[in-house]
Amino acid sequence: METLTRLEATIAARRDAAPETSYVAQLNAGGVPLIARKLGEEAVEAVVAALALDRGALVGEAADLLFHLLVLLGAKEIPLAEVLAELDRREGVSGLQEKAARTR
Repeated sequence: METLTRLEATIAARRDAAPETSYVAQLNAGGVPLIARKLGEEAVEAVVAALALDRGALVGEAADLLFHLLVLLGAKEIPLAEVLAELDRREGVSGLQEKAARTR
């Protein structure tokens, strides 16, 4: 988790940089639609790598996916700690039970 926490801090520090100097700033300048679209692209690339049975590619795409998710969370002012707290809340609950509870 230390790595993700450090990455979250780096993303926050670069959010308002000049877009020509920072990829994070470029994404944020494009707004949530751009960031969300990029996250979706990375998710698809991760799926393709998994289906291709390419371990190295999947590791790289998973890293890209996590990075872009943190950029999106930052843009929406949702701290990683809030997501982790939600995962903690769900711990020990059957995934089927948790999903059924959300549809009610």
